[in-house]
Amino acid sequence: MRVVCFFDLPVETSTQKRRYRHFRKLLLKNGFEMLQYSVYVRTCPNRIFAKKYYKRISVQAPEEGHIRLLMVTEKQFEDMVLIVGKKARHEDKIGANRMVVI
Repeated sequence: MRVVCFFDLPVETSTQKRRYRHFRKLLLKNGFEMLQYSVYVRTCPNRIFAKKYYKRISVQAPEEGHIRLLMVTEKQFEDMVLIVGKKARHEDKIGANRMVVI
């Protein structure tokens, strides 16, 4: 079983940035690992164990922003597909402004 945490927290003011860092550290302290930016995942042996993290995160969640938790089985998690885009092969610098054309 995996618990996936998706979050979108505001980071415009210094207070919001501090709350973001605190929330991220909370996830790391509770055994979550970063899957990609704002998406963290943790392995759990069963649903009851996973729900413990639902409670912990909901109690300590920042007041602003959005947090979503999703419980998936190992098989569902293994079926995830990673699609990576390609970088541009050719970049030219033009003029004194050094504008990049892709």
